[in-house]
Amino acid sequence: MAQHAPGTGTQEAVRPDSGRIVGVDVARALAVFGMFTVHLGVGASGLLSDPAMETLHDLARGRSSALFAFLAGVSIALLSGRTVPLTGPPLHRAAARILVRAVILALLGGLLDLLDTPIAIILAYYGGFFLLALPLLRLRAPALAAIAVGIGLLGPQVSYLLRSVLGEEGARQGSIGGITDLLLTGYYPVCTFMAFVVAGMAVGRLDLRAVSTRVGLAVTGLGLVLLGYGGSWVLLRPLGVLDRLVVAEMTAYGYYGPGDTAFLSDADLGPLRAWMVEQIASLHGTVPTTSPLWLLVASPHSGTSFEVAGATGTALMVLAACLVAADLLGRGLYPLFAAGSMALTLYTGHILVLAVTDADYGPLSGCPLEAFVVGGLLFATLWRALLGRGPLERALAVVGEAAARNVAPEPAVPRSAPRKPGV
Repeated sequence: MAQHAPGTGTQEAVRPDSGRIVGVDVARALAVFGMFTVHLGVGASGLLSDPAMETLHDLARGRSSALFAFLAGVSIALLSGRTVPLTGPPLHRAAARILVRAVILALLGGLLDLLDTPIAIILAYYGGFFLLALPLLRLRAPALAAIAVGIGLLGPQVSYLLRSVLGEEGARQGSIGGITDLLLTGYYPVCTFMAFVVAGMAVGRLDLRAVSTRVGLAVTGLGLVLLGYGGSWVLLRPLGVLDRLVVAEMTAYGYYGPGDTAFLSDADLGPLRAWMVEQIASLHGTVPTTSPLWLLVASPHSGTSFEVAGATGTALMVLAACLVAADLLGRGLYPLFAAGSMALTLYTGHILVLAVTDADYGPLSGCPLEAFVVGGLLFATLWRALLGRGPLERALAVVGEAAARNVAPEPAVPRSAPRKPGV
């Protein structure tokens, strides 16, 4: 999505030829490569040791998709006026561009899902996020931030209650199966991921050039990480919620009757704790509805308020670091800038490669993570240098501009009247 620079002022972090904020694109490249890491699996590295790759995989899982959604919100804000929301015909044109992107992304996500790769494709959800962002385009940063906090606090709890009433639907047959998946039960449900999108919109309404903004992003991000991941850890470990969750699950599935678990010793609980940790680490968008205690975990793709806080905090810190790095390193980050500027092309391309190379889940023989990352950087760098926008990004822009002109044509620029002789 195009990112429009401020109408006035200059900065090192903005390329004057394209108006793109380099730090935002660098962060987007990290998000895309993080999803590469997750999709290829823990054994996909050709250079890193297994423990190092497992650590990298754990860091990327959940956080890279959250960062991707967060940066979508930043781009929506940049497209719709940056610090001052657009109004009138310019707003209508921006809304038309975003609506076109929503429709095309949803269709593209559906087509990629037909390839039957073992990947939860985010693009159809992305289209829904863009559509739901349209009513928020007029809002400024404080209102957007308040809405993001509200979604993060209420969304997971409302989701839990509704899913408890509706019941679990069993294993999914694809990345997204309909409106219920989009809103509640999918891999990237609105009740969780719109918090990331709206938080990104709030950040996009700030002056990303200002040092105070970047410091604020980093400090706020650190606080959210401590609150989300740290708060959940304190509840689960020192305060004993993990053991209570074990007991609740064992009782819910009929392994113990009421009162039987009161006599479990530490030796008995040890293996059960390890089992529960594995269950917590293997969630896919939502938590089970067997016990409200699940809402206190913060693992990737758990969809809890604790995870929303931690993942949003991570996104804030990553963006702040990338904005600073773009100022300090300049053209040294060009390959990452180029990759981030065509994130949709690289994301779609890696899905196609996975579909052609190996349809089974797991590391791809002969295609380690390094090959995907280096290949993506080389492709993006050469394409950007020679041809400009990525192929899919260019197509989106062309269709979006056509829609924008139909909705609200650009006003004609009046010619200067010729001066009369002697004047």
